[in-house]
Amino acid sequence: MQILKDLGIPYHKIELYEQAFTHTSYANEMKTESYERLEYLGDAVLELIISEYLYKVTDYAEGKMTKLRSSYVCENALYEYSSLLGLNAYLKLGKGEEERDGRHNKTIVADIFESFIGAMFLDCGFEVVREFIYERVIPLIKDHKVDLVEDYKSVLQEFVQTDRKSLNYELVKESGPAHDKTFEIAVKIDDIVYGVGVAKSKKEAEQLAAKEALKKAQGDI
Repeated sequence: MQILKDLGIPYHKIELYEQAFTHTSYANEMKTESYERLEYLGDAVLELIISEYLYKVTDYAEGKMTKLRSSYVCENALYEYSSLLGLNAYLKLGKGEEERDGRHNKTIVADIFESFIGAMFLDCGFEVVREFIYERVIPLIKDHKVDLVEDYKSVLQEFVQTDRKSLNYELVKESGPAHDKTFEIAVKIDDIVYGVGVAKSKKEAEQLAAKEALKKAQGDI
């Protein structure tokens, strides 16, 4: 399997990885086992490694580390990791799921990242998986190359609450004709501007401001 060579994984049991890419629709058609059990295992392994990483590189309290870990292993994040690594190209889908473009279905693509981790854990052991996550996934997080959340305002609110800080959104500027306005919104944490967003609606501008603020608030971890 080319993906294993491309990612430098010292694999032994190719059948584990074949299973990791087998969706239930294909498994039902071919009377074989799907990736679901491997997904369950990979989820636990990934959470442990991300937990260890946050513990080692931050001095955050338990609540803040929990919030960060949740964003790093949410469906959005898993989908991004999986897509950037090209895992969905190896998906085995049933005919109907293939016709529904399951190869780009967010849930399915996110699931196979976890099943892939589960397969690697069983085949190569914890240390190999840990090295893989640190080399292939952590840099994506640190360089902000993945879109980890859908609602940045909610995540920022939770992040700030763990430190009991104030959070406010302020309209900086409104421009353009009534039918085509542009809004500039600043978000402040304890009266310090952490992010600015510019968009055609206040809601979108607030989300963009919150996204920028999250990057600064979380720091280079």
